[in-house]
Amino acid sequence: MASDSRPRGPDSEKITINLGYVDLGHIDLLVSEGFYANRTDFIRTAIRNQLDRHSDAARNSVKRKSLDIGLRHFRREDLEDARASGTQLQIRVLGLASIASDVTPELAAAAIASVEVLGALHASPEVKAALAGRIR
Repeated sequence: MASDSRPRGPDSEKITINLGYVDLGHIDLLVSEGFYANRTDFIRTAIRNQLDRHSDAARNSVKRKSLDIGLRHFRREDLEDARASGTQLQIRVLGLASIASDVTPELAAAAIASVEVLGALHASPEVKAALAGRIR
């Protein structure tokens, strides 16, 4: 029922981390020595290395949890179809799940049984509030 159309928006999510001064100093040293372009380059590389290191475990978890990988966009029509058929969606995404801006809180509550997103969920604050008890 989910659409393959991709909404316009950022392709990444900003996060904030706290590092000790010594760790930060080591990063700055590697940047100044030319190993990395900047702090962000170092952190992205470190994260990718850890994701690669645990890729088998992650792949097995994705399969076991039946997660959709990548971007999943749910249109108003998708939710209306689910409601009309008497079924509720179980949204399970590793990546980005987005619910269209024209989806009302009432429609979301009627059409969505549960939401599990490992990554980011983009929806209006009203829709998120309507689904608050169903979001894991």
